[in-house]
Amino acid sequence: MAVNFFEESIRFSLKPKTVYKKWLKEIALAHGKKIGELNYIFCSDEYLYNINVEYLNHHTYTDIITFDNSEEEKLIEGDIFISIDRVKENAAKLSTSFESELQRVISHGLLHLLGYKDKKEEEKQLMRTMEEKSIAQFQTCST
Repeated sequence: MAVNFFEESIRFSLKPKTVYKKWLKEIALAHGKKIGELNYIFCSDEYLYNINVEYLNHHTYTDIITFDNSEEEKLIEGDIFISIDRVKENAAKLSTSFESELQRVISHGLLHLLGYKDKKEEEKQLMRTMEEKSIAQFQTCST
């Protein structure tokens, strides 16, 4: 089991990494799954925009793109790209802390890999509920 964090084209360091790794593993376990290899790549708006255009043909900025590399039903594997620029902007718009918004987005990527969707309104509501539950769980991991 490996949860990895990388920075691409930005100056950012996730801390404390051990708490985030424990938290993500606990979220997966709560859904009856294990993490195989999960890579979080923190990047700039432009870097993520280019991925969005190249791989998804979407010409929009976004806060997160999740690529599911899972081959086994119970084993989660994937690459999750997160724009730190967008997380900062969203935190300001939502009047929340950067840390809370970052936790929301980090959990959002894993929740996608766990099977949660967010295209329809009822899916979005469930995703938000699960994000909030995940953020609350982070607090217990960090104490």
